[in-house]
Amino acid sequence: MIRRETTSAANRFGLGARPGTLAQVDDPRAWLQAQLDAPAAVSRTSLHTSADYLRQEYDYLRDRRAARKNESNGPDNAVMGFRQRFARLQLGELGWRYRQAVATEHDFIERLVRFWSNHFAVSADKRAAALYAAPMEREAIRPHVTGTFADLLVAVEQHPAMLRYLDNVRSVGEQSPLAQRQRRRMDEDGARRAGLNENLAREILELHTLGVDGGYAQDDVRELARALTGWSVPLPRDLDAAGAAMFRFRANAHEAGPRAVLGRRYAAEGEAQGRAILHDLAQHPATARHVCGKLARHFVSDTPPRALVDRMATAWARSGGALRTVYAAMIDSPEAWADDARKLKTPDDFVVSALRSTGTLPNEQPRALVGLLGRLGQPPFTPRSPAGFADDAAEWSGADAVWKRIQAAQTLAETAGGTAPDPLRTAGDVFGPHLDADTALAVRRAESPREGLALLFASPAFQWRT
Repeated sequence: MIRRETTSAANRFGLGARPGTLAQVDDPRAWLQAQLDAPAAVSRTSLHTSADYLRQEYDYLRDRRAARKNESNGPDNAVMGFRQRFARLQLGELGWRYRQAVATEHDFIERLVRFWSNHFAVSADKRAAALYAAPMEREAIRPHVTGTFADLLVAVEQHPAMLRYLDNVRSVGEQSPLAQRQRRRMDEDGARRAGLNENLAREILELHTLGVDGGYAQDDVRELARALTGWSVPLPRDLDAAGAAMFRFRANAHEAGPRAVLGRRYAAEGEAQGRAILHDLAQHPATARHVCGKLARHFVSDTPPRALVDRMATAWARSGGALRTVYAAMIDSPEAWADDARKLKTPDDFVVSALRSTGTLPNEQPRALVGLLGRLGQPPFTPRSPAGFADDAAEWSGADAVWKRIQAAQTLAETAGGTAPDPLRTAGDVFGPHLDADTALAVRRAESPREGLALLFASPAFQWRT
């Protein structure tokens, strides 16, 4: 029984079993809880910070302006120049991310990081955010994944990735000093002026906290947007003084004055006003229901039991949004271990679990891996929507998607590092006593180890987290 449950824990709550690891675990709940209680692991990395990327992007923009001034470059070439200039850095970010996923022993924590990265989705196909989507996961999400939701929320909303992706860097309060100065210039020379941008405020309420049915109105969106005016990133002239700081509050763009959000009044306190609203949103009952429902849907089933979500939301309310307590409530709930609790793997899940099953570390510049995930429909950090990638079986189970997985299974088997591992032993590591007769027979009859791995990865059983 313990071995059966341990296999379920590794496959349902983690990223998939690694070779020879399951037998070392005695109690699945304790195994998961131990990951929550472990000190936050700080992975050493030589990757750049977002402040470094800001400096490099500003250098690129300066070079592009100089090139255009000299008529030696055109707009189309300038765009390609951006992609070429930063492609290696972006691939390095993805290489680190996927190597971390394959090698980690804390794969429940790693899955939580991926959940939150999709919850607070930033799509790198928007050039303004392209350099910062992966660093946001490292800098804002990983440090807070077992902390409080309020701290996680503030860290994400103040990160350059989110501020640029949802255009808050261009949001200016209607009565702010900057807006008044711009109006004077417009009267004088007809210059275009910036205005209030509601994108960040709307997505905070609709996606990040309360949910679309969370009881907010358009007035709440506008009031939150006004409170967030001035939340921005350092400009080139600020970087020397800012050091590694990635957030900058611009008082001259802020709409001063009290704000009213969800019936509560917030005094005029500059940056602190927006923070206060976010902290209250983080502890709102609608936020608890919305986010706990998404957590349960991600880890347990596409239609999680109401009792499970209620139990998690109660833990949220009692703890003030302490995420470790919410995760523990999910782990301890009997509904999370029911026989019908299972999830179809997303393409990212599928690829990572295949890599983990053979211990195959991706390259530090994983072009082939990124291409494979793109063909499967889930290119890293590119959901093309603030809502993130879909987290239900209907999105990933169409005929075309299944055929692409079969093709990907062959690719993953062929790229397994070194000598291909024994496929039957790999199947045993993946499924334990859950290994079904059909999968075992197909793997056993394979003409080569790599064909056996391909059959394992393409098997119906491997597509599910159960």
